[in-house]
Amino acid sequence: MYQEERIQAILSHMAEYGRVNIGDICTLFEVSRDTARRDLVKMDELGLIIRTHGGAVLPLKPKEIYPYKDRLTRESTGKINIGRYAASLIEDGDTVILDASTTVQYAAERITSLNVTAVTNSIDIADTLSGKDNVRTYLLGGELHPRHRFLYGPATIAKLAEYRADKLLLGAGAIAEEGLFFPYEDEGFVKREMIRRAKQVILLADHTKFDKSMFFKIADLEAVSLMITDLPPKPDMMNYLEQHQIELIIVSEENTHDKNDSK
Repeated sequence: MYQEERIQAILSHMAEYGRVNIGDICTLFEVSRDTARRDLVKMDELGLIIRTHGGAVLPLKPKEIYPYKDRLTRESTGKINIGRYAASLIEDGDTVILDASTTVQYAAERITSLNVTAVTNSIDIADTLSGKDNVRTYLLGGELHPRHRFLYGPATIAKLAEYRADKLLLGAGAIAEEGLFFPYEDEGFVKREMIRRAKQVILLADHTKFDKSMFFKIADLEAVSLMITDLPPKPDMMNYLEQHQIELIIVSEENTHDKNDSK
């Protein structure tokens, strides 16, 4: 079988299963691992796939990103539970950075610890925190993104560079073995700086974010200390998280209520 024929067959396999690894190609087409790798390299060069560790996934079709206010009304119970659990990890006296994410906003709504200092680039999260006597809030300056309601740009990053935080609550755009991805480059630069300024990076990610990719990579997964999600990732991702010693917490309605009620 010629390489061109194999590539079409590999794409047909991926259309059914969503991904492929080198072992699959070797078994399906009776070729060596070197040949399988060359096929994936060629497919990557043609823009047909996104290579992963030991295999490949199909590139995502562009996904509509709804305005922030619309996203709040569309969010799942899983995201609300993730936010609730994340809030329970904020301790008395913590300094915490909160990025502009609807899941992070659910966490902001549930913060009950005392003497918390919060830094955010989200005007909605700042508004939520403004009603809490137990939280001192710093809203970063910069240019306002009117659709998604976050502040960004050189002024935002410069101000962030002045801070050090105990924790960062970071929402997820897309997660793959290659790292964390977001749709907007300008927002991504701010998130990178947030990661640099926090001792502990807590990633809030519902199950729909796994094995996906977006336009702009902000960090390797090694930057994450703790990941909170609502359903277990696929075995390949679970193994990757374990290899890099990333703590994973899978939440449910029961354990989020128990955690918060105990405070």
